[in-house]
Amino acid sequence: MSSFLRTGKKIVAIGRNYADHAKELGNAVPKEPFFFLKPTSSYIEPEEGPVEIPRGVIMHHEVELGVVIGKNGRDIKTSDAESHIAGYTLAIDLTARNVQDAVKAKGLPWSTAKGFDTFCPVGPFIPKSRIADLSKVGLHFSVNGTVKQSGTTADMIFKVPDLIAFVSSIMKLEEGDVILTGTPAGVGPINAGESFTAKLTYPDLEGQVLSEYTMKCVDRQGGYEFKGK
Repeated sequence: MSSFLRTGKKIVAIGRNYADHAKELGNAVPKEPFFFLKPTSSYIEPEEGPVEIPRGVIMHHEVELGVVIGKNGRDIKTSDAESHIAGYTLAIDLTARNVQDAVKAKGLPWSTAKGFDTFCPVGPFIPKSRIADLSKVGLHFSVNGTVKQSGTTADMIFKVPDLIAFVSSIMKLEEGDVILTGTPAGVGPINAGESFTAKLTYPDLEGQVLSEYTMKCVDRQGGYEFKGK
């Protein structure tokens, strides 16, 4: 299932799934899960090159546990959800925050803010057998060596089986799809010329490092420009 980058049809990104993150952005904690979609064209692996920041964009980092779906399912029961998981990946939901704020103020969709090329870095596939307890995954993110995010999946509002059940009640989950499960508090900007390091640990904050990678950020040449309209 390490081929999910080529075979998956969608990235389902869960919003506000950590209470502290919702509060830091001034958002209400949701009563049920909600999600948006990112295009699979936003995937980038660390060895593929730098993250590109479009012109006029303030880019924020959101480190997340990505759940890789292993088999198709519709209306999946919470009790059956684990059987649909192939494994995991360390993902970053990059966000054009000023673009998102502008469109939210107008009641418009977020697709532009979330869908730029290179806006979904992902690490290698982690087989399901490597993580026995999904409440003990550590997620960490640093910029130029300074820790910005450090939390655990124990703080998720909606747990992974509930997310799988909820999403599949709306749209079929297919082999290779990825669910981004939300981000801990501490999100903030990354600028061109800076580097970031993402790390996933298990079984706790000082536990074994299952995935870690570093990437540089650069200004994108050409393409879209946000002018604050």
